[in-house]
Amino acid sequence: MKYSTGEIVEIGDNVGLGDDLEGVVVCNFDLRQYTMDFTEIEWGHLKSGVLIRFPKFGLIHYEHQVERELFLIGRKQTNIL
Repeated sequence: MKYSTGEIVEIGDNVGLGDDLEGVVVCNFDLRQYTMDFTEIEWGHLKSGVLIRFPKFGLIHYEHQVERELFLIGRKQTNIL
């Protein structure tokens, strides 16, 4: 899955949505990557897309593509299982 800029969505990415909403990519189902807090045992039933945690909205699963308004703020190292 890619951002509208063509960059690949990666685990740990800090992302923005709208004017003031920031989130973190916690799973990449296409690559079968999970963080320690969002494990394959818990989330492996989802087969495609990415899962992003937003403080305001909670978890959002983008199955086929992310919103055009979603943008990469920065990359962060995270514990991938």
